[in-house]
Amino acid sequence: MAAAGVDLPDEPGLPGSADPYPQTLVVALEKVETLRYGENPHQQAARYRRPGATKWAGPFALGGTILQGKALSYNNVLDASGADAIARQLRGPACVVVKHTNPCGAAERATLREAWDAALAGDPDSAYGGVVALTREVDAATAEGLTSLFLEVIVAPAYSPEARAILARKTNLRLLEDLALGSPEVAPAPNPLGSIRVAGGGVLVTAADVLPDDPATWRQATTRAPSAGELRDLDLAWRLCRGVVSNAIVLVKDGMEIGLGSGQTSRVDASRQAVAKALAFHGLEALRGAACGSDAFYPFPDALQVCLDAGVTAFAQPGGSMRDAAVLEVAEKAGAAMLITGVRHFRH
Repeated sequence: MAAAGVDLPDEPGLPGSADPYPQTLVVALEKVETLRYGENPHQQAARYRRPGATKWAGPFALGGTILQGKALSYNNVLDASGADAIARQLRGPACVVVKHTNPCGAAERATLREAWDAALAGDPDSAYGGVVALTREVDAATAEGLTSLFLEVIVAPAYSPEARAILARKTNLRLLEDLALGSPEVAPAPNPLGSIRVAGGGVLVTAADVLPDDPATWRQATTRAPSAGELRDLDLAWRLCRGVVSNAIVLVKDGMEIGLGSGQTSRVDASRQAVAKALAFHGLEALRGAACGSDAFYPFPDALQVCLDAGVTAFAQPGGSMRDAAVLEVAEKAGAAMLITGVRHFRH
């Protein structure tokens, strides 16, 4: 961690000046299948892939063949991709539960079954009908836990024969393999043409937000440094932030997501939502000493104050607001720890 200070970057995370984008871009796509329907039943849809893509592009880069269950739907593909992308940021035996592309539960634990149990406990209401991604081979104990709830899709690097037999009881449950999950290999640099999105008749092309974050580069902005436990939780909260629709606030306690504010039009509303979720499922005690990740800077101290009032004591955020000094003053008065990451993780 860098030394304490308040001289923050004006615009964190700006890319370099080199332009990797050609004047004319031709993209070849190979059809995989026609889907039953799109995001809604009245919409037509199909799934394509890029020829020559590697496993690092995502779970559907090599075709996305399912091991069991019904055919994948349009929404299944979106949620499975989102869950997989978040799981690639997790460490050790870990699990994330995704609903509508947002992580409603996530945890890192000593065993995969413990990770599933903790991820499910994060928000058991939202987990129903969700998509799960795990970072280790699914064993029998974990499979038994997974069958306790209605799920749409499970993504994992592998499944033991015993786990396959247990999961086969859920005949409609889709199983996918992604060899990149939990892989010790270092992923290549992100392709600047890796993400293509249609918007209002235009086409946006960007590199995916997949570069790993390094907490050692974060700047300590408050007098108090986070404790070892707070730092571990800040690290996880920050890694989860990039998988949440903005505005995003992620609350973590003891290696487990306990509260989520996602897709809100103000950061204070995202903070209120995250605190309300944590209170509903875990109670006030869980919020005491919790860590908070904010995908972008705090434009006003109000969102920070919502979390402080609930008992949150450590924060990770990019910095760069015109009111950074006012935000830091509030954190300082509360005796909280705040780290400045210098990187933003918006997801629209």
